[in-house]
Amino acid sequence: MNVLIVAAHPDDEILGVGGAAIKHIEAGDSVYALILGEGQTARFDNRADAGDTLLAQLHADTLRAAKLLGIREVFFENFADNRFDSVDLLDIVKAVEKKVKMLRPSVLYTHHGGDLNIDHALTYRAALTATRPMADQPVRELYAFETVSSTEWNFTYGDAQFSPNVFVKLSESQMERKLAAMKEYGTELCEFPHPRSLAMLRATARRWGGVVGAEYAEAFEAVRLIRE
Repeated sequence: MNVLIVAAHPDDEILGVGGAAIKHIEAGDSVYALILGEGQTARFDNRADAGDTLLAQLHADTLRAAKLLGIREVFFENFADNRFDSVDLLDIVKAVEKKVKMLRPSVLYTHHGGDLNIDHALTYRAALTATRPMADQPVRELYAFETVSSTEWNFTYGDAQFSPNVFVKLSESQMERKLAAMKEYGTELCEFPHPRSLAMLRATARRWGGVVGAEYAEAFEAVRLIRE
């Protein structure tokens, strides 16, 4: 079975679904990641100041993290960081559709639509559009993942709130592999108590694990499941 992770930025694929990716790979599935945005450039007053070297290093970090997990291939689109709202949504949809048609994944993971980060919210919209449940649609399971430092920082309620109903239990070794992959992102990893610190990633996994009687877990919203 092919599995596709559609993420807005480098490191989102580890933060949100790194553990589930390991579980898929250990079960014999082929996991791919599509990273839609550059990452980093929004941290500069002028986008061009980020430079090609920094972005190349970030892509190299992504590939090393993917190798640690066992992700088969990573695809990069390089939409402007935190500026997805300056791009026609159709362009983002087409980027996702292209990979869905090429890989024909049965399962797709993407961001939660209520995330504070605009790129995350538009990635969700694009993934939902690109996987419209028509007769030839290969995606049978669509899940939204939590991205720490974005999902929990959207202080609105109702439909915008992350309400997981699917939990993937992780063993100690699987959790350690997820953390090891995140360590490859030297420019993204932060110190405790920031949510993107190793300590908080472990605490988040313990929190969801406690919900379902496990030491660690990742949490997801099932957006659409199609059964034959």
